[in-house]
Amino acid sequence: MNDPMILAQSLDAGNPILNISVFIAFIVVTMYFVTRAGKTTKEAGDFYTGGGQFSGTQNGLAIAGDYLSAASFLGIVGAIALNGYDGFLYSIGFFVAWLAALLLVAEPMRNVGRFTMADVLSFRLKQKPVRVAASITTLFVSLFYLIAQMAGAGSLVSVLLDIHDFFWQALVVGVVGIIMVLYVIIGGMKGTTYVQMIKAVLLVAGIVVMTALVFVAVRGGMGELLERAVGMHADSEYLSEQGYAAGELLEPGLQYGGTLVDDLAFISLGMSLVLGVCGLPHVLMRFYTVPTAQAARKSVTWAIILIGSFYLMTLVLGYGAAALVGPDAIQDAPGGANAAAPLLALELAGPIFMAVIAAVAFATVLAVVAGLAIAASASVAHDIYHAVIRNGESTEAEQVRVSRITVVVIGVAAIILGILAMEQNVAFLVSLAFAIAASANVPTILYSLYWKRFNTTGAVASMYTGLISALVLIFFSPSVSGSPTAMIPDADWAWFPMTSPGIVSIPLGFLAGIVGTYLGKPDNLRALQAEMEVRSMTGVGVEAPVDH
Repeated sequence: MNDPMILAQSLDAGNPILNISVFIAFIVVTMYFVTRAGKTTKEAGDFYTGGGQFSGTQNGLAIAGDYLSAASFLGIVGAIALNGYDGFLYSIGFFVAWLAALLLVAEPMRNVGRFTMADVLSFRLKQKPVRVAASITTLFVSLFYLIAQMAGAGSLVSVLLDIHDFFWQALVVGVVGIIMVLYVIIGGMKGTTYVQMIKAVLLVAGIVVMTALVFVAVRGGMGELLERAVGMHADSEYLSEQGYAAGELLEPGLQYGGTLVDDLAFISLGMSLVLGVCGLPHVLMRFYTVPTAQAARKSVTWAIILIGSFYLMTLVLGYGAAALVGPDAIQDAPGGANAAAPLLALELAGPIFMAVIAAVAFATVLAVVAGLAIAASASVAHDIYHAVIRNGESTEAEQVRVSRITVVVIGVAAIILGILAMEQNVAFLVSLAFAIAASANVPTILYSLYWKRFNTTGAVASMYTGLISALVLIFFSPSVSGSPTAMIPDADWAWFPMTSPGIVSIPLGFLAGIVGTYLGKPDNLRALQAEMEVRSMTGVGVEAPVDH
């Protein structure tokens, strides 16, 4: 068994210069690729989608890089280490969501859209109201996702350098935000895609090595690993203070306590995770970076292989952290639950291995925030500035300039909010972004693709209802106030009992789309509706622009 004080001392014995050197080396190498890509980024299509020139395999790697975020590596490993079975729900939910994305939206989205999610939603509807609503939902989903990545970066570097001071943790978040802005401004989607491909290979390779080392360290299989994890939980002062009994690590209910509200909260989180991917703007944009619908399918297949393998291995790493590091050492480290993965790397193979794994995790943060920033900036420039403010008459150079300005603004907002959320588990923060995406975007996407009667009123009602209800319930939930782990722990205005709003806000989004469609006037755009149906199902006419 590991004493938290001994582990803390070994952490202090790590070499901060080595850790920072590995970080800088990665940034230099990736910035080289970003700069080279930036020289060919001249038109809006280059900036938003890399000119649609990536192969299915390349895009599959990039999708995996985009999706396997700090929440996946840092947050899930920490959640499993502290909460066992309940933490594994994040792994299952994030993975199963890709099956829904593959079956329901991947190919139709690629066939109908060009740059953004709003291209699909407004294809057969009135352009301006739908594009504005889609842009607003895109910004909120991207911002919540960015907050999680920024918080993950702060936690990661805090562990590496043993930083407990709030000022230095905040400074780290600020540096991550600045590097993210530079990646996007210089390289656009091409540069970001190369970074994500590199990061996906490094991350999966690092996880494979860590998984093998865990089994070597416990000198047994999965059964031995689970026994040791349960034993560490039984001796944990932190978990005993929370009122958890020995053995609950392997049972549902360690995090969700068995009451009706707890059971509904568990279901709510599962709904958000499974449906959320179909509405994530930065993931949906990835389907436009390939030249054909066949390549889009191939890219999702590759992504599922990589993502599925990764999430299965997070189970081993989570229980490995519980068994070899222990809940008390994890909870006492800077960053709390988010420190489980780097502390496990330190325990398995020492400071050098920890520095390499942490650099990969840091790469994870940088790649994901760059992809999110592109999705948000493209939505503002293409959907609001070009389509609404300039009535489709802006030049591509103007759109790229507006996108770059938007990236800077988003970066500043993400830095500020990321600093406020540094103590939160990043997997949980990402689940909130999934809940907003599932509530605000998924109903409208599915109705637009598969319901002929759906109209503009239904689309606008669905998006705003899903978005507002999710935001309101999150604001009045224990995740923001009213609990020791809340973003604002000293305040209490929580009246909604669940941390995830999906069980309420997702049905409201679907219901609002139905009510709005039947109450609103038909759009009388039958020719566009027929064209969208043909495009989405067959891919015929994909390259032709749409003129309302």
